[in-house]
Amino acid sequence: MLVKDKLEAVLNVGLRVPSIMLLEVLYRWDVSSFFQKIQRSSLNNNPLFQYKYLALYLHYVGYILSLVLLTLPRQHLVKLYLYVLTALLLFAGHQVSRDYVRSELDSGYEGPLYLEALSMNRFSTALIAQLVVCTLCSCVMQTKRIWLFSAHLLPLVARLCLVPLETIVFINRFAMIFTGLEVIYFLASNLLVPYNLAKTAYRELVQVVEVYGLLALGMSLWNQLVLPVLFMCFWLVLFALQIYTYFSSRDKPTSRERLLFLFLTSIAECCSTPYSLLGLVFTVSFVALGVLTLCKFYLQGYRAFMNDNTMHRGMTEGITLLILAVQTGLIELQVIHRAFLLSIILFIVVASILQSMLEIADPIVLALGASRDKSLWKHFRAVSLCLFLLVFPAYMAYMICQFFHMDFWLLIIISSSILTSLQVLGTLLIYILFMVEEVRKEPVQNMDDVIYYVNGTYRLLEFLVALVVVAYGVSETVFGEWTVMGSTIIFIHSYYNVWLRAQLGWQSFLMRRDAVTKIKSLPTASDLQLEQYNDICAICYQDMKSAVITPCSHFFHAGCLKKWLYVQETCPLCHKQLKSQSQPANATAAPAQDILPANPNPAEAGQGEPVAEENKTVTQNGVPVEESQARSSSSHANPELTVGLSLLPLSNTFPLTNSYLFVACYLKYGLKCHSLTFHG
Repeated sequence: MLVKDKLEAVLNVGLRVPSIMLLEVLYRWDVSSFFQKIQRSSLNNNPLFQYKYLALYLHYVGYILSLVLLTLPRQHLVKLYLYVLTALLLFAGHQVSRDYVRSELDSGYEGPLYLEALSMNRFSTALIAQLVVCTLCSCVMQTKRIWLFSAHLLPLVARLCLVPLETIVFINRFAMIFTGLEVIYFLASNLLVPYNLAKTAYRELVQVVEVYGLLALGMSLWNQLVLPVLFMCFWLVLFALQIYTYFSSRDKPTSRERLLFLFLTSIAECCSTPYSLLGLVFTVSFVALGVLTLCKFYLQGYRAFMNDNTMHRGMTEGITLLILAVQTGLIELQVIHRAFLLSIILFIVVASILQSMLEIADPIVLALGASRDKSLWKHFRAVSLCLFLLVFPAYMAYMICQFFHMDFWLLIIISSSILTSLQVLGTLLIYILFMVEEVRKEPVQNMDDVIYYVNGTYRLLEFLVALVVVAYGVSETVFGEWTVMGSTIIFIHSYYNVWLRAQLGWQSFLMRRDAVTKIKSLPTASDLQLEQYNDICAICYQDMKSAVITPCSHFFHAGCLKKWLYVQETCPLCHKQLKSQSQPANATAAPAQDILPANPNPAEAGQGEPVAEENKTVTQNGVPVEESQARSSSSHANPELTVGLSLLPLSNTFPLTNSYLFVACYLKYGLKCHSLTFHG
């Protein structure tokens, strides 16, 4: 049953590809220029070409036929292709019969067949071909009346009966006419089938729209026609035909540089219409999805598909390509200009894929460093992927700089790759810190501060990259050619990638400073209070040898509470605001009756602890992960390491990878200003 479903799915897509191919041909066909060529040729006197408007109507009929083939239900589509196949088989039988009659007329032999070897060979070949045609037609039409398709056997039977050759010619014509009458009768008997199908489809569409709405109808058609897969298959067929046409017309081998140019020009040839552009968009989406899926599988194996992340579906890259193509008028350009523009757009798409790979790898790498996993193969996979994401974006930026002169627009494009390398470098440094702590077998003092400084350093480098882009753009605007669009892009870039980035970093610094101030203002618990409390820290689940007391009389490790205050200024248990205390540093703690009762069992440590468990978000570099990955068992857990992971600062930034608006404006207006040119 599973094989049958897969076969039906393949047929549902494969049988609809010719309809889009026909739409592609009709879109590329210039009817006016075609009739101008006809008027200048000898076919101008042909009555078939005298009715120009009739041919134009037939052109639109082709569009309607293509749409019908595209939306026809699969069962009726299969029947239609079977009817077309039967017609082709009958035509092949007619061709075989005609060729046989011509060969017999050319030979001029009218005697018995068995007396001449050549005549016998011709007869045997034609007979076998006609029997195959009749059998195939009977199987395709699912009927036992094989005589309906055996009219082309009449010339062979007549030749076997020693009928004169001139008479065999008339018999062959009669067989052709008889077959044509059969086809006409079949078409006439099914003349109302298209009307009935259209009527039924219209009734169903009206019912669906009335009950579920127009959006549900669109989603239903989208799922039934499998449009993404359909357009991807159509584009791959178009691309394969383009490559085959190129290599079939060349005799000399192609160099590596020529292959790259061939690849770009072939893609440019295959996105010259809206249909082929949509095919390229869906192909890029599926390629991006495949790369991201391989990335997950490489990092986690089959476990990666148990809790699949819907954020990485590959559609971002496809939508990016579509937006940039529409903004720049890609399909309206000549092939060489289209190939040049596609090289930049595909660079942006690849940079976006690399950024998505980093978003997948970053939490997994940090969780692997924090979970004390001893598997060397897991560590090798994580580190090797990070090294690839560190080197490859930089290599891409270097290669595109080799082809183009450096300017403001190019700097915006390559800055996304530079930022990806910087982010990977920060992730690797934090991973190394975790592994160093694992080798030492003891917690590193102030690990969260070290992580904060590492994060702050590469965030500062990201800020400097954005600042360099703005400074370069301002210098080009002041000392070069000033444009309104360029100035607008510089202003938007300055706001989103410089000002907001700086504001976010400053807010993070102020939150850390306020957290330190609040911790210093809280009273410290005495040994007697800790003995009476006899509980664990509700943040890290470790025993408390020292603790601070909040105004709501809850005990926590000072370091754990400080990391909690980096995120929010409330008590982890009761969510009351923690305000700075005016008591001196050696002030006594709250009265004993205000302290929570002692509970030696951590699992029953009061009603407040589930609230802390619910509100504690374990993150790694700003990306949530499962607690089972980020925290080991309580007997081996490191509170500095565990909570340091959960409260990494500077989690929200505005990466240049998502600045597609800037790139679209560049591709649309920067080319007109000649701001990006080839070397040489």
